[in-house]
Amino acid sequence: MKVRIDPERCQGHGRCYDLAPDLFGEDDEGYGTVLAAGEVATGLEPEARLAQANCPERAIEAGNGAAR
Repeated sequence: MKVRIDPERCQGHGRCYDLAPDLFGEDDEGYGTVLAAGEVATGLEPEARLAQANCPERAIEAGNGAAR
């Protein structure tokens, strides 16, 4: 599974890196960033889905074709 954040949609709410700190980080301006080139390690899929479901801007894509 891969994850990506759409930078056009992200508003910097921070839920992704609060809920899944192993998958997401924060840039210098407070916007979410994807760690590990978007690769979700085995066992972290639930955290990826949780972050995706809790993003108020729906900026997180998760799945086999998420990273572009």
